[in-house]
Amino acid sequence: MEDKIRYIQEKIAELKILITEEQAMQLYQYYKILVEKNKVMNLTGITEFEEVVQKHFVDSLSLVWIEKMDSVDKLIDVGTGAGFPGIPLKIVYPHLQVTLLDSLNKRVLFLQEVVEICKLSGVETVHGRAEDIAKDAKYREKYDICVSRAVANLAVLSEYCLPFVKIKGSFVAYKSGDVKLEVEGAKRAIELLGGKIEKEQEFVLPGSDIGRCLVKIEKKKACAKKYPRKAGVVSKAPL
Repeated sequence: MEDKIRYIQEKIAELKILITEEQAMQLYQYYKILVEKNKVMNLTGITEFEEVVQKHFVDSLSLVWIEKMDSVDKLIDVGTGAGFPGIPLKIVYPHLQVTLLDSLNKRVLFLQEVVEICKLSGVETVHGRAEDIAKDAKYREKYDICVSRAVANLAVLSEYCLPFVKIKGSFVAYKSGDVKLEVEGAKRAIELLGGKIEKEQEFVLPGSDIGRCLVKIEKKKACAKKYPRKAGVVSKAPL
C-alpha cells in the first residue's frame, strides 16, 4: 500500500501539486471504494489503479492549469457521476465547499459513502437534474466556480452550468482533443447566458499522449430567469 500512496503523490506532483500522505491515502480509499462499487453499478470503465490515478485523479486536478484554487471557496460539480472532478479537488483543496450534483440517485448514494469513508467535510451531495436545481435560489448564481467533465456539447453544458455561477465567477468545462469548432459553435449560447470565453488551455495529460482542453468561461452578467430551459429541451434544441 505504501507504494500506491507514493505513486499517487508522484503522479500528482507532475501537476506541480504536492499532497500529504494523508491526502494520498484518502485518494487511495476513494479508488478502492470506486472499484468495489463498480462491480455492482456502472461508475467507470477505468478500473486499473495506474489508469484511475492518471485519467481520473490527475485529470480532475488539471484544473490548476487554468484556475487559482486558493481564490475559490464554493465549487459545484455538475453531472459529477462517480465524483470527478469534484472529489479529488476537495481532497487536495480541503478549504473548498463542494456541491456534487447528479441526476442518478444511486450515484449520489455512492458519493455519500465516499464522503463518509474518506472523512470529507464541507461536501453536499444533491440528487436532481441541473435544469431543475439551477432554478432553486439556494443554488442559483451561488458558486465561484462550476466544473463539469460531463460528455455534452459546450453550448448544452453552458446552459446547464452557467446559471450556478456568480457574476465574475467561472465555469470550466473539461474537454478532449481539439475543441475549436465546438467552442466557436457555443459562443452565441454562452453570450446569451451572460458568459464570455476567457481561455482555452490545451495540454497533454502527464505521462500519456491524451490531448485535453480546459475551456474557461467567465460569468459577466446574471442569467435570464428563463435559463436553463425545461428538462429535455436543452439537449434537443441547443441555444
